[in-house]
Amino acid sequence: MTGFRLISSREVVPLQRHDTRSLLSVWWLGQAGFLVEAPGVRLIIDAYLSDTLAVKYKGKPFPHVRMMPPPVEPYALKDVDVVLATHGHTDHLDPGTLGPLAMTNPACEFVVPAAHAALAVSRGVPPERLFEASAFSTLDVAGVRVHPLPSAHEELSVDTKGEYLFLGYVLEFPSAVIYHSGDCVPYPELVSHLRRHAIDLALLPVNGRDTRRAQEGVPGNFTLEEASSLARASAVGAVIGHHFGMFDFNTIDVAVARGRLSQEGSATTFLLAEAGLRYDLRPSRRRDAPRSGARS
Repeated sequence: MTGFRLISSREVVPLQRHDTRSLLSVWWLGQAGFLVEAPGVRLIIDAYLSDTLAVKYKGKPFPHVRMMPPPVEPYALKDVDVVLATHGHTDHLDPGTLGPLAMTNPACEFVVPAAHAALAVSRGVPPERLFEASAFSTLDVAGVRVHPLPSAHEELSVDTKGEYLFLGYVLEFPSAVIYHSGDCVPYPELVSHLRRHAIDLALLPVNGRDTRRAQEGVPGNFTLEEASSLARASAVGAVIGHHFGMFDFNTIDVAVARGRLSQEGSATTFLLAEAGLRYDLRPSRRRDAPRSGARS
């Protein structure tokens, strides 16, 4: 695709397949979660639609109380073809979300890192519908070509079999290519990995990292500046920043972040995720038009 517009408009998360004329539509589900639709396919990535963590960490220094309600109940989401999880942390591989999605969508298939396959089954993923993802091994699932890449959740980590514990996914649709990094910080090879795929839209965490969170067992992600730099260096068309607004110990000041983005003046469209919006990739009016963003 030589040119497109990333357009946002008000729309709640649709419960059933959405009749869209866009090349690709995206809804934020909170934290790192997204619903993605392209012609003929509906998928979910890293959805956390429960209070599993609030129960687990009640009374602890970081109690994981939700700052935003789930935009939709997992039992209500229908017509889902694929669910992907980037790693085993509960806000990405949530038993309170996976089981209901599997039950409501009996034909849905699940993609999880091979390192966490057994964990995924224990959290509600039917083993007969599970695809194990390994870095650099392409999968074809429900008409989507999935290219798993290593992610560094502060560091690149592997299990005893050499399987990466944290993955990102390049998702190749007939109409567009998107990248969800999962939880990740910059590492030397990441730009070259991404430049091989001509990514139209990247979904990147921007909650950053610090010593206090690390000491409490909360590894971090890209800062806003690192995510923006990665997008420019990787020739990504547009970015939606996420992984904030869920837990008070692990978020950002959105107003400040927007101000920093407005001052940056990058040619890459960079939006911060908002609940209740639909993000559409649509062709530019002219095929030779530069990549640009718009808001409606």
